[in-house]
Parts: sequence; C-alpha cells; structure tokens
Amino acid sequence: MSERSFLGLSAAGFHRVAYTQWGRDDAPAVLCVHGLTRNGRDFDPLALALADRRRIACPDVVGRGKSAWLANPALYGYPQYCADMAALIARMGGDQVDWVGTSMGGLIGMTLAAQPNSPIRRLVINDVGPLISKVGLQRIADYVGKDPVFEDVAAVEAYLRFTLMGFGRLTDGQWRHLAEHSARQRPDGLLGLAYDPGIAHAFTAQPMQDVDLWALWDRVACPVLVLRGADSDLLTAETAEEMTRRGPGARIVEFPHTGHAPALMSEEQIAVVRSFLLDA
Repeated sequence: MSERSFLGLSAAGFHRVAYTQWGRDDAPAVLCVHGLTRNGRDFDPLALALADRRRIACPDVVGRGKSAWLANPALYGYPQYCADMAALIARMGGDQVDWVGTSMGGLIGMTLAAQPNSPIRRLVINDVGPLISKVGLQRIADYVGKDPVFEDVAAVEAYLRFTLMGFGRLTDGQWRHLAEHSARQRPDGLLGLAYDPGIAHAFTAQPMQDVDLWALWDRVACPVLVLRGADSDLLTAETAEEMTRRGPGARIVEFPHTGHAPALMSEEQIAVVRSFLLDA
C-alpha cells in the first residue's frame, strides 16, 4: 500500500484529493469509493484481497479522510465528486476500470457508468439504488454534519459502533481499524471525526424526499453486482428486485444480519466481490 494524492478542481480553485493504492502498477485498475461520512481506508481488507490481480485505488472523497475540505460547503455534491473521480480514473491510466462503491460511492459509480463512452467495465454497487427512501436519508441526516468531540480512539469506536451498526457483525479489530481511520486530531488535542461537517449542506439545503434516479440506472450498460444488507433502510428489497429487471439487469446478493451498509470486511463479502471482478 502507498499513500498518494492528486489535484481536483472546483469552482473555487484546486483542492487535494488523497488516496491509497494497492497492487501492481501494471495490473487492471479498480476504484473503491466509500460512503457519505467514510473514507478510503474502509476498503483495506478488500483491497488486500484483490492486490494479487488488480491495482486498487481507494480515494478519500473531498471533505473526508486526508483530502482537503472545500471552503464553500455548497460545492459538496455529485458534480464535484464525479469530476474528481474522473481525474483519478485518468491518473490510473488505461481505457477501463472496475468500480466498487458503497452508498455514496455507489451513486457516483452509477452516475459515471451511465455516461456515454464510460470507462467503467464492471460495477459493484453496495447497498444503494436508483430509488433512495426518505426514511434512510433522514436517518443519515440525523447524524451527518455533527462535529462531536472525543477523548480518545476508544470513544470514537463506541460512537461508530452505534452510528454504523448497519455495517453488521464486525470483529473488535475491524471496529478498531474503522475508528483509527475515522478520527482527526483537533487543535485542542482532542479528537473529531475525519470529515468536514459542511458535507451535510446537501441534506439541509432542501426538504427531505425520496430520490428517484431510475433514468440514470436505465442508461447503465456494463455488468452490475448489487450488494444489499438484508435489514437495509436505504435500499429496499423492492428496489433491488426492480434493478434486476431494468437497465443493466443487475445480479443481487443479500447479506443477513446487516443493514446499511455491508462493510465488505468479512471473507464471505470479499469473496463475492472478488469473484465478480476477477472471474469475468
């Protein structure tokens, strides 16, 4: 693994986007893109499992992890995220990339895959779809944008075990891994969460409602694997089933004892993704 970065461009100027890279420099590329408040280190176990056959880039989307924060929170949104990821695809080189996206990362991938001449060869969408329920969005809005303060990493871990309980049955070591990479050092010596509270702007700028992206989904042409937590409140079973009949006709894999979203850390979940990407 190596830590790298590149410059993205917004209406306010350039900003640095950090990412970790795994695998051989001459191998086919995979991009793994995280959820709304998360960061690229969530994918460490998956990237390690793919690194023998693929070159994997796991970015911290702008405003998260080790990437820069935008001075104007109104710029946090899918147009900016897609532009930054297009720059990362260009940096990876080659004509095609595979994509693994959790929640927000899945929507970015779906948006890019729906474009003419898209470089996305295969798409894994983790627990999100073209119809996003208001209920699921409201649950996320209830905690995103808050800026809690923690005494130590153990307190961060306790917070994540509650807010991210939908990730499923993780080991103590996996929760500690998430906590260590979810904390940022504050000027007062205490810890905060490793994202800009300004990313909540999209949730507060307009009334909460269901999000309908079926028109995008119907333009996706590459093979798609959709992963769903059996108890998810963001991707309903009905929407997942409809995704098998419309657009690219996705394959659905559902994981029990999991909500939003499968953490992609267990051997079972990693094996499903690896098979889809490598056995094509």
